[in-house]
Amino acid sequence: MADITVKAAYGSVVEDEGNLFVGFAEGEDEADGYVLFRQAVGGGPVWFEASDETFGAEDAIESVVSGPKGFEVTIRPDKRADFGFAATVAVRVGPACEDGPEALAALKGMLGALWRE
Repeated sequence: MADITVKAAYGSVVEDEGNLFVGFAEGEDEADGYVLFRQAVGGGPVWFEASDETFGAEDAIESVVSGPKGFEVTIRPDKRADFGFAATVAVRVGPACEDGPEALAALKGMLGALWRE
């Protein structure tokens, strides 16, 4: 079982000011859980945050494993303090997740070899 779980109702892919942002959110309210991935359009390290910008870090992802219910992010051991010592973050992406397939495809492209089926 994951340390943090986000049940995504919305996915998003946004390119802004030279960065690509891929996110999944439980709702539209600021207090709703979310995950956000950010990378320069040309590539480079990925910023990952979970539900609050204080729980985030660059180059924190050890691996991402996708499955039928979504995906699970494993945080590198040396970055876990940045996430309140959470080791894993599960993102549940069901068929009702608005723009979920597009966001999943963009995230897979962003993460490259870190993404595992």
